[in-house]
Amino acid sequence: MARKHVNLGTAPAKSDLPQKRCAACGLPFAWRKKWARDWDQVRLCSDRCRAKGASEDRR
Repeated sequence: MARKHVNLGTAPAKSDLPQKRCAACGLPFAWRKKWARDWDQVRLCSDRCRAKGASEDRR
């Protein structure tokens, strides 16, 4: 059985990753690997904010 997660090197520090502000809650959130293909379209930080919607657009 093959290993799914193989660490080929050290991961970058979270502070070195790109960040955005959530359109719903206004808090900053960092890039995640699962958003690699869609980073330009990502606007919300979590499922909770997605359910709430961006009606409280702060910035």
